[in-house]
Amino acid sequence: MSWQAYVDTSLVATGNIDKAAIFNSEGTSVWASSKGFTVAPTEIQAVVASFADNSEVKKVQSEGFHIAGEKFFTLKSDDRSLYGKKGKEGVVVVKTQQAILVAHYPESVQPGSAATTVEQLGDYLISVGY
Repeated sequence: MSWQAYVDTSLVATGNIDKAAIFNSEGTSVWASSKGFTVAPTEIQAVVASFADNSEVKKVQSEGFHIAGEKFFTLKSDDRSLYGKKGKEGVVVVKTQQAILVAHYPESVQPGSAATTVEQLGDYLISVGY
C-alpha cells in the first residue's frame, strides 16, 4: 500500500480523521498528505523534539504545539504519542520506527475514536518494520 493510501484509506476513510499527513521519523520529508493539510517544517520539527524531550515537564506540555497553523493544548506527550486539543477538535500524532503520523479530527468525532484509529495504524506499521 502506498503512503498516500494509508492517509486516504486507513485514516481519513474511517470517518474518525478528516485530514492527515505522514512524515519520515526525522520530520524532514512529507511522504503523504491530505489535500490542503500543510504542516510547516518548524511545526513538525517541534513535534520531533517533543519525542526526544525527557524532561519531567516537557516543553510541549507547558507551551502546547502548532499543527497546520493552529495551536493545540497538549493532552498527552510521551516517546510515542502526542495528543492535542483546540476547542472540540484535535490532533493525534504517533511516531513509529520510521514514520510520524499526524492526524486531525473534527469536533464531531470523539477524541478516543480518533486516537484509536491512529494508534492502530501506528501499531501495524511498527509490526511490518516501519
